[in-house]
Amino acid sequence: MRAFPVVLPSGTRYWTVVDDCFEVVEEADRFLREARLARSRAETTTKAYAEGVVLFLRWVEATGRDWRTAARDMGLFMLWLKWTPGNGGWRQVVVPGPGSKPVRGEIRINKVLTAVRMFLVHAVTNKAAPTWVLEQIYELGDDLDLPAEARGESGTMRYRWRARHRLQEPETDIDRASDEEVVAMFLACRSARDRLTLLLLSRVGLRPGQVAGLHRSDSHLMIDSRGLGCDVDGAHVHVRRRQNENGAWSKSKKSWVMPVDFLVVQAFDQYALERHEVLGSGGSDFLLVNLFRPPYGSPITTDAIGELCESLSRRAGLGRMVTPRMGRHAMASNVVDAGGSQDEVQALLGQENPESARPYLHPKPSRLRAAVERVASPREFLEGGQ
Repeated sequence: MRAFPVVLPSGTRYWTVVDDCFEVVEEADRFLREARLARSRAETTTKAYAEGVVLFLRWVEATGRDWRTAARDMGLFMLWLKWTPGNGGWRQVVVPGPGSKPVRGEIRINKVLTAVRMFLVHAVTNKAAPTWVLEQIYELGDDLDLPAEARGESGTMRYRWRARHRLQEPETDIDRASDEEVVAMFLACRSARDRLTLLLLSRVGLRPGQVAGLHRSDSHLMIDSRGLGCDVDGAHVHVRRRQNENGAWSKSKKSWVMPVDFLVVQAFDQYALERHEVLGSGGSDFLLVNLFRPPYGSPITTDAIGELCESLSRRAGLGRMVTPRMGRHAMASNVVDAGGSQDEVQALLGQENPESARPYLHPKPSRLRAAVERVASPREFLEGGQ
């Protein structure tokens, strides 16, 4: 049992589940096809769902259960996920022992449970599993644990179905990349393409899927772009969600315009010269392509962007790995440190919910200290200042 990629004649890709004889597991395939084609989920999302369903089906097979009714023992499945060693749970020897480290953490287990719940709900909807399965994976709960924005305006308490099985996840905040780290990584770049990639992450604040999915036609770098059929003033890039042959995918469903400054425009110009020296007018319409190893001219992938950040962090001697997401956090924090507002950060990050921008804000220590020092001293309220 394993997750397996499928490429349709249209070029659309999704992930399915096959058994040891490479026969498609029909019910899992139907669920994953609907998630990808009917619900417009990203290819990476169907991959994550497929991997979660595979683990569930492996556990069912190893324990002699029927997947249609195994939801009643979901607690045992969670225990299996936590302690069964690698290779997707195929190893039979499980030796947790006192003080040993779990194989999978709370976050990973919760993601697997989410995929399994969606798979079982789909099976119940299509009459492939009994309806009482829903009672095993959901319970009736209220909305008191939801943010105020999600409760509606009536003010009355509402009830909803809540996942029955979920582990308490540790609070892990994503740190921002400091300006010093970004500069050190910039100086460690060995090509104009790498410098532009780093700036798109840390200066423009794009996600890796959005960077790898940019086309040359998305960048309008002139003061006036009306000649290109665009009425937006100043240099900017258009961030669009589209199907890409390299699997790059914009998480944001909407398209938006991202302004860029002169530093980014310079990086675009230097990369254009570098690309032309290698490919001439050839290559794909993607903005960032392979220039230094085959296949030349093909678009870079999101994995390549992650490898670049890891390599730059190591060459710059940072002592930690600065991830692409930390660059996005740095961009949002710098906007606020420079006097920007939260609604500006929300718009620049291409987010719909105003609260979505809050986790990206990491004030500089100097700004926090200045905020404390602005508070009046109690001595000012005493007569004579004593």
